[in-house]
Amino acid sequence: MAQDNSSWVTEFILLGLSDTRELQLLFFMFFLLAYTMVLLGNLLIIVTVRTDPKLSSPMYFLLCNLSFIDICCTSVTTPRVLVALLSGHKAIAFEGCMAQLFFLHFVGSSEMFLLTVMAFDRYTAICRPLHYTAIMARRACWALVAACWAGGFIHSFVQTVLMLQLPFCGPNTIHSYFCDVLPVIRLACADTALTEWLMASNSGLISLGCFLVLVASYALILAKVWARVSQGNWKALSTCASHVMAITLLFMPCIFTYLRPAGTLPTSKYISVIYTILSPMMNPLIYTLRSSEVKESMWRLWKSCRT
Repeated sequence: MAQDNSSWVTEFILLGLSDTRELQLLFFMFFLLAYTMVLLGNLLIIVTVRTDPKLSSPMYFLLCNLSFIDICCTSVTTPRVLVALLSGHKAIAFEGCMAQLFFLHFVGSSEMFLLTVMAFDRYTAICRPLHYTAIMARRACWALVAACWAGGFIHSFVQTVLMLQLPFCGPNTIHSYFCDVLPVIRLACADTALTEWLMASNSGLISLGCFLVLVASYALILAKVWARVSQGNWKALSTCASHVMAITLLFMPCIFTYLRPAGTLPTSKYISVIYTILSPMMNPLIYTLRSSEVKESMWRLWKSCRT
């Protein structure tokens, strides 16, 4: 199956979301607005957490890392989409396509692992408050974040190596706005059944496994909160509900996309918009900006910048 790609396909053509010029301009405005919101919202969170000593708890440390990952995840695809929509240049080099695929899965899987760690943090804080400081010490937080990045790198490295083993000698048109496993693997000039199952077991099972762990952890939290309802616990209940909505928005499209071989069901490129644009845009609102502590810190930061 390993053959020389260099004499065959040297670039791919990304068809994007639409061929209609009016819709392309509409998509350009949408992506530009969403990308601006992702950058401004997540950068504001990072600056706020880094500059306010009161936001030094493990929760805000993990939220700061989540904001950084969201910026990276969106930046892998969106800037090139904006250029393509504005200029009409849809070609991407083979090497650039593989690099985009690698970094997308690198930061995407790292985010999934980090969200799992964040759920563990919330479980420990609510269900085992007396042991929270010892369990979620600063050194442990750094180790967990490093493990998330390492797990994302290993996952993405395996995906990319499997893709590089495939020969691409025929069609080079990708029915999407970025390079991803499923639309690219369909262009291979070889029997890809085994590779598809390996990739489905890699990406799909990671998505499903993290999602089930997240659901289980939040179910335990909700059971604990429901057992002793109070004003503070109602706040925890509301927080958990918003977190469940956020992880559903990210994980369900990923599970639907990756937990199956490439040829079993058609893949909608519009579903990809959910986990590449909408989820990073909603995370600051759901995870951080609902916190009164963060809003007070942002207000203090704003007043200090004005003086």
